[in-house]
Formats: sequence, C-alpha cells, structure tokens
Amino acid sequence: MNIRYLFSGLLVLASASASAASGERLSMRVTPLIAYAPTILVVQTRVEPSDANRWIEVVAESADFYRSSEIQLDGDQSPRSSRFEFRDLPGGEYSVAAVLRGTNGVLAITRQEVHVLESPLAR
Repeated sequence: MNIRYLFSGLLVLASASASAASGERLSMRVTPLIAYAPTILVVQTRVEPSDANRWIEVVAESADFYRSSEIQLDGDQSPRSSRFEFRDLPGGEYSVAAVLRGTNGVLAITRQEVHVLESPLAR
C-alpha cells in the first residue's frame, strides 16, 4: 500500500513540474464551471516570475453582469499564485478572463467559460 501512495505522489509532482516547465506566462483555474445561482466563483491564477509583471486583473462578465478585481504585482518578487473570489453571481453564461499587464501593456490573457444556472427554487 505504501508503494501506491509513493507512486501517486510522484505523479502529482511530475504533473506540477510539467505545468511549471510549460513556460506559460499566465494560467488560470476557475471553479465551479457549472453552478446554481447565486454562486461563489473562485479564480486561481498562476504567473511565471518576471520583472515585467505589474498587474493582474480578473473579470467575470455575462450579458447582464460585470465584476472585476485587480491586484498590483511587484515584478519577479510577486507571489506566483493569486486567488480571487466573486460572490453572489446571478445566473448567466460568463466569460472569465485573467489579464497580466506590464509597464508596456498586456503580457498575457487567458479565458474560461462558466455556466451559472438559475436556481430551480427561484421559480
């Protein structure tokens, strides 16, 4: 049984190092991708260290709703990962985007679609 845990741990480490080695300047994980309204949307971003990194903005936008949050970064001294929460999102089809900016403009953008369904109890 110890070998199974060791093997699982090695797989996790291998996948983590593969992600870091991929060279992505900006990555994002959004949870949940499908939920009932009102929901809390959690966005986890990961930024590769660089002197050029100055801001990261995350936007959740649907046809009837817009919310954004931005944090300042301190170049290569910034944390690699940031967590954003958007609370009480109403129903809708959302485009969630993370934008990494530097002093000379946009460095990277990533997007994810999210579906927030109207609660069956709201009817």
